[in-house]
Amino acid sequence: MESLPLTVVLLIFTGAAAAIWVAGIHLSRQTDVLDVRMHLGSALGGLILLAVATNLPEIAITVSAASSGNIGVAVGNILGGIAIQTVVLVILDLFGTKGAAPLSYQAASLSLVIEAITVVGVLGVVIAGSQMPGSLVAFRLTPAAVLITLIWGLGLVLVKRSQKSLPWQEQGHAPDSQAKPRGHAKAHAAKNGTTPSTARSITIFVIAAAVTLAAGVLLERSGDAIAGHIGLSGVLFGATFLALATSLPEISTGLASVKQGDYKLAFSDIFGGNAFLPVLFLVAVLISGKPVLPQAHATDIYLTALAILLTLTYMLGLIFRPRRKILGMGTDSLIVLILYLLGIGGLFAVASTA
Repeated sequence: MESLPLTVVLLIFTGAAAAIWVAGIHLSRQTDVLDVRMHLGSALGGLILLAVATNLPEIAITVSAASSGNIGVAVGNILGGIAIQTVVLVILDLFGTKGAAPLSYQAASLSLVIEAITVVGVLGVVIAGSQMPGSLVAFRLTPAAVLITLIWGLGLVLVKRSQKSLPWQEQGHAPDSQAKPRGHAKAHAAKNGTTPSTARSITIFVIAAAVTLAAGVLLERSGDAIAGHIGLSGVLFGATFLALATSLPEISTGLASVKQGDYKLAFSDIFGGNAFLPVLFLVAVLISGKPVLPQAHATDIYLTALAILLTLTYMLGLIFRPRRKILGMGTDSLIVLILYLLGIGGLFAVASTA
């Protein structure tokens, strides 16, 4: 694809991003339907399936990049995706909670704090794993990739447990927060016949998944070509433009959840996806047969630290629940936005000296 003119490659990239936007919306909707109809959310296996379904673009890009030996794009997309998907919460707060209290005030619960802790935990292992020797690999596995997966799985167990038997008043839900239970919007739609049959939902889900996977591969290949044309490193492109393109469905579905008053679900979808993304390092190792994290660049570790900082900011917002809005968003969202913009500026500085 590098031999094609820049204009053609840009059209391919834009078309693939549009396909991911449309297919991602359908994929999310049918996942919600199947979650309610088949009671997926009540089981640990269901949570795993939902995490995989909502991150198919990133999975496709990781598989494609690892297969072609382009590890830098895979790592940059995963870690850049975590940072930019956290910023999606800023968009949801700004455009989805008009005339109401900030997003974190209405979504506050200890379950979401546990999800944020899981994100920070797996990212801490990412930093530690980057310092491990590159020779430490056996059976196409590395300790860091395995530990990340185990921490993610443990996080799922703790989140499920916190929703049922947390020894706190009101099961850890803050007073004056979202009144209806998390996921009420999709449950109401499924019970009132406004969604297709289960068989049709499965069909739409499979088609949307196939389109998403194919578009993800095109995004990775065309994105790599664009980076070459404009002289931008694959890591920087993967952490910015490519990560933004794969986050489009989260913006659409998150806005839908917030506008229906399902603030907890919107937060949980972002934190849940961010906790799952580092698990893709295990996929990359299995495919490439090489340790991925020891090959991480300074920009990758920088992005990991930025993602931790953004997650901690929202975690404090969920605990302290600032009610004041500044420029149409909560104080925590404004801080996250400022930190991200400064962080991206710093990312280019780090890349220029690496």
